[in-house]
Amino acid sequence: KATIPDDEKGYELDLFCVPKHYEEDLDRVIIPHGLIMDRTERLARDIVRDMGGHHIVALCVLKGGYKFFADLLDYIKALNQNCDKSVPLTVDFIRLKSYCNDQSTNRVKVIGGDELSTLTGKNVLIVEDIVETGRTMETLLSLLSECNPKMVKVVSLLVKRTPRSSGYRPDYMGFEVPDWFLVGYALDYNEYFRDLSHICILNEKAKVKYKL
Repeated sequence: KATIPDDEKGYELDLFCVPKHYEEDLDRVIIPHGLIMDRTERLARDIVRDMGGHHIVALCVLKGGYKFFADLLDYIKALNQNCDKSVPLTVDFIRLKSYCNDQSTNRVKVIGGDELSTLTGKNVLIVEDIVETGRTMETLLSLLSECNPKMVKVVSLLVKRTPRSSGYRPDYMGFEVPDWFLVGYALDYNEYFRDLSHICILNEKAKVKYKL
């Protein structure tokens, strides 16, 4: 995994293209878009190496996971076209709701969970944007296990180092990050910042500004 240390300084905003409407809301860029893409390409290669030859149902966790999901599948598709080993892919979507403002709540609501029964006997790749406490993913894995899939692997772009962690770790992870509130590349704060290409630290002023 790529680990971003607690003392990571990141990059000044003016080094990158950031939407003007967000310039006052961000402290700094932590993971530039190009680095996200390079890491995602390598994750795709690792997944094809490990799961190649099996039909995979790629399960996207909405809403945050959609950007990572689309880019990861593009890289897997490129590998399928250019490598000896390929992965037949179909896609499905699920939505988990466990957030209110910047505090993760313990209650997890699964939307679309009644369709999980179609995953019986399948090889499932769950694609998530960020694992924080790990409890949301443990809830989903518990629900999935009741449907008896053949195999389940989890890939998460980010895993947060936090004392609130249950200890859960995904099978594949892009970056391990400090316990900061991050936005961008489809990571939102009350639905804002999904249109920001880089992963950035949200400043305290913006938490108040965009609070529900």
